[in-house]
Amino acid sequence: MRRLHVLEIEDQAWCPRAVRDGITDYLQFALATAKPYQVGIPRLAEALRRTRTTHVVDLCSGAAGPWLWLQPALAEQGLQLSICLTDRYPNLDSLPNTRNANPNIRYHREPIDATQVPGDLTGFRTLFTAFHHFRPEQARAILADAVRRRQGIAVFEASQRRLLALLLLLPLPLVIWLTTPFIRPFRWSRLFWTYLIPLVPLVTLFDGMISCLRTYKVEELRQLIESLQPHNYQWDVGTLRGTGNPIAITYLIGVPGPDVPPEAPPAV
Repeated sequence: MRRLHVLEIEDQAWCPRAVRDGITDYLQFALATAKPYQVGIPRLAEALRRTRTTHVVDLCSGAAGPWLWLQPALAEQGLQLSICLTDRYPNLDSLPNTRNANPNIRYHREPIDATQVPGDLTGFRTLFTAFHHFRPEQARAILADAVRRRQGIAVFEASQRRLLALLLLLPLPLVIWLTTPFIRPFRWSRLFWTYLIPLVPLVTLFDGMISCLRTYKVEELRQLIESLQPHNYQWDVGTLRGTGNPIAITYLIGVPGPDVPPEAPPAV
């Protein structure tokens, strides 16, 4: 199945903020409930140890993604981390809920371009369920920016470009209708855009299917990093399958290798 870069409604500036926040709130709830990225904890923990960092800059965070449970899970691995969430469209209404749930997690209030992260936001970079939003040249720019700044980076995707993944999304509107009363923080706007005008479930289904069509395969991720190899980075690309999960997690992790001294000029 060829990769198609069709627009996702949530990415568009004209998408109503209440609808976008309703979508990211549901995605955060789903990630916290199903924990599909739990299978990636060992590899992420190993990369964090290799970079010896205590700070993480999460890109395209939405409503916090998996970090509300992932940060404590990594703490159990002996990694005490502070997490800075960022997004092009920050879900600022999730701030009180995020801060109360975990004081080690904060949300950067200003919009952040994942291809050009400000120099004052230093730390290991992560993207969960987000890399497929970017065209190949943008995706390469995200990786190149991390390499240029000598920051570790990890990309995890829970979707795949497969017919099975598309079929598994079909019940999604029903799932959203059933779970919305349990999503926090509570918002009247979420009820309105879910039950009265059901844009949240319908847009989530549409964007979810487009996400599958846009998701990079392992060989495509390897092609993205080929031009970055001379910069002395160590890359790990592959898939991981959790117990009972029919869809494997695709991952890409890069950490800077030891600095290589420049070659001495030839003797004359």
